[in-house]
Amino acid sequence: MDYIGIIVGLLLLIKGGDWLLDAAVGMSLKLDIPKIVIGMTVVSFATSAPELIVSIKSAIKGYPDLSLGNVVGSNIANLAFVLGIVLVISPIKVAKSFYKTDWPMMLLATVLLYFLLKNDGELNQFEGGVLLLLLILFLVYLLFFQEKAIIEDQIEQLENEMKLGKLVLLLISGGFCLWLGSEVLIKSAVSLAVAMGVSERIISITFVSIGTSIPELSASIIAIINKEKAISIGNLIGSNIFNILAVMGVTALISPIRIIDQALLNEDFIWMIGVTIIILPLVFFPNRMSLGRMEGVILLTLYSIFIAQMFL
Repeated sequence: MDYIGIIVGLLLLIKGGDWLLDAAVGMSLKLDIPKIVIGMTVVSFATSAPELIVSIKSAIKGYPDLSLGNVVGSNIANLAFVLGIVLVISPIKVAKSFYKTDWPMMLLATVLLYFLLKNDGELNQFEGGVLLLLLILFLVYLLFFQEKAIIEDQIEQLENEMKLGKLVLLLISGGFCLWLGSEVLIKSAVSLAVAMGVSERIISITFVSIGTSIPELSASIIAIINKEKAISIGNLIGSNIFNILAVMGVTALISPIRIIDQALLNEDFIWMIGVTIIILPLVFFPNRMSLGRMEGVILLTLYSIFIAQMFL
């Protein structure tokens, strides 16, 4: 039953996130908010909603490892699992913004979170505020200095105006699904951890994080099928940046996060930093500014090793 609960919870989170995204973008268009602002704020926050809700509720309910493990696991899954599958299906070209802005910012956010937690084993409210401030500065930079890097495909799909009633219904339905999905997912994950005799960290790093990365995977595969320009390493990097700065920042402001299982910091974080770093040389070697099937196999192999060693 716990497995079923996790699947149901993840499905609710994914659908709730989709509805919330549609409603948020639709509302923003009605308010005549510029597309570039919507792309950097509304879309980014809405697509991070599943991780945000799960992390906040986990921290409040007293499961900090589930909260942090979800973000760490999702970031590793985005770069090794999701990107690996995308590359095996179809090689991609990498924009210059990758090494000029996106990758350095992702590495900075990742290393900063590591040292904030390494310092005293806790992410307090002040540190959460620092993460959010860094996010705001990054968004301001993108808005004024890197407009071309913003992907607006999701916004263009909602160009046709929806009626206000439908937007409100989507907003309410999306919020309800996120709440219910997080409730079911957290209870089932904790119960499964107890039943299997493993830590909440392992369940969050594996089952929960892979599940919350499904939206990124499905969106990437659909984009490949439709031959759309949205297939970009920048999208996954952006998701990782928001997971750290927005999800962890907001969660820490609401409820400080204290690490219980030190393996999360001493092992899983090292994997996250390692996968983050290895993306850079893969982009330049053997083919400059491109990622192919060989790189995809390398990333999937790394992810398989990462998951396997969790249970050894």
